[in-house]
Amino acid sequence: MSFKDLQLNRPILRAVAETGYDNPTLVQEKTIPLVLNKKDIIVSAQTGTGKTAAFALPILQLLFDRQDVAKKGKTIKALIVSPTRELALQIEENFKTYSTYTNLRSTVVFGGISIEPQKDILKKGVDILIATPGRLLDLHKQDIVNLDYVETLVLDEADLMLDMGFIDDVKKIERLCTREKQILLFSATIPYKVEQLASSILTSPERIEVAQNSSTSKNVNQLLYYVPKRNKIELCLHLLRNTIKGRIIIFRRTKFGVDKLEKTLLKNGYKVDSIHGDKSQTTRQEALNKFKKGDVNILIATDVAARGIDISNLDAVVNFDLPNVPETYVHRIGRTARAGKSGIAYSLCSADEKSYIQSIQQLILLQLDVIEDHPYPLDPKAKPIIHKSKKTGSKHKKGRKSVASKKKKKRWY
Repeated sequence: MSFKDLQLNRPILRAVAETGYDNPTLVQEKTIPLVLNKKDIIVSAQTGTGKTAAFALPILQLLFDRQDVAKKGKTIKALIVSPTRELALQIEENFKTYSTYTNLRSTVVFGGISIEPQKDILKKGVDILIATPGRLLDLHKQDIVNLDYVETLVLDEADLMLDMGFIDDVKKIERLCTREKQILLFSATIPYKVEQLASSILTSPERIEVAQNSSTSKNVNQLLYYVPKRNKIELCLHLLRNTIKGRIIIFRRTKFGVDKLEKTLLKNGYKVDSIHGDKSQTTRQEALNKFKKGDVNILIATDVAARGIDISNLDAVVNFDLPNVPETYVHRIGRTARAGKSGIAYSLCSADEKSYIQSIQQLILLQLDVIEDHPYPLDPKAKPIIHKSKKTGSKHKKGRKSVASKKKKKRWY
């Protein structure tokens, strides 16, 4: 099937052709006709399957006939709600690309940066708004955003949105839009809480499932290294020197871990940058741009910061810390081997993470290739180290008195 078979008009097809895509992916093939038919849908698909275009192209097509309204007269007709700033920016980039030969205007709003420039753009009028929940509700409260004309509401990465605690915000946003709107819900996995949300706000939705939820790309070579926790940094440096080449993302579980590893790699002369939730939006965006442009070839990230980031030509993913949620492993390694390319995922597993490997392998129905030939092997009998405090009780005596209070003082009583 080609994009022409999906009943898209020529200006949109021209923009798609210029991005270098000839044929739609499976999720696009199944989703686009349903969106054009104004159906509510639930799509279960991993990142890297082309789902942004699956809603962006039909939305542009549906709005195409009303694109020539004067700027001031434009109202928000499509609203895309995204959990993270990076993802929102990426969706906006896609809309800009695909709408090159139309007069449709889109913009993106998110927290972490000044609200004033966002207000200015919105006051000029846009057709399509991409937003994170918090900033969207802020702007609505200030009467800058009017959702009375929204015809299509897209909830992207719904599972992550709920994991991040946005359930009430999402329901509120849905209520602020018109009742007759079409809702498109996209989620990598469909856990019970996503089902609950869908059944409360969607109207007889069509379901689209692309591949098994747990499936990992056949083009990713998944390697596993058992290593004592204390030797992880040495093993990581050893692999970077001898094995892992090209553009690499390294995942750590905590912000502290990200900062620590970044310092070590910088000391060892690597070109590296990092993103995590404590960094300002501009710093995060700068790091991403440097990585995309090739000024740095290693990006260290936490999961939330990296979810949904689309970086083409990524050679490897390193799981420095293994995730305790097996689905997260699938998201991480899905960063590489996108759009038919191949890639390698390296996982460093210490004794206390062995149970995570078991659940990951059960989920992906695949045994990871264990690499034993490396300088820091883990003793197979090694038990997780449980750190216990040697100190017992508090060092402070109960009811201690300050020096001043011990001096004999004359009391008034």
